[in-house]
Amino acid sequence: MVRAAGRQTYGTRRVLVELRAQGFEAGRDRVDRLCRTMALRCRQKRCFRVTTDSEHTLPVADNLLQQHFAASAPDQVWLTDITYIRTDEGWLYLAALKDMCTREIVGYAMDERMTQQLCLRALGHAHARRRPPPGLIHHSDRGSQ
Repeated sequence: MVRAAGRQTYGTRRVLVELRAQGFEAGRDRVDRLCRTMALRCRQKRCFRVTTDSEHTLPVADNLLQQHFAASAPDQVWLTDITYIRTDEGWLYLAALKDMCTREIVGYAMDERMTQQLCLRALGHAHARRRPPPGLIHHSDRGSQ
């Protein structure tokens, strides 16, 4: 069956294309109606993974911003986070630092693994580019990196 060959991820349109490739004539509405009649639904692939570990035992810095996300001049507050990007070869992790005032990305680094070194490389990149004055606030979530 077409649906089983597609690991149950084929929806009406992909089933229709596969049926036509095998020589069967059917319209999209008919395939859709038959799938609903047989209670066949497309299984959705999960793309989201939780990567923030806020329950770690490592020391955590005080939240100096206290949810007040504003800066009156560049290089007073940098925000940082890690995101992940799916590629054909697997996942890549991007650590970026953003200036709160200008909303400009001031530093970044990318790697195949989400490590402390990834974050340090991004911070080093930002520091080398901007040379911020003393007193800069570096704000991140409570991830262990």
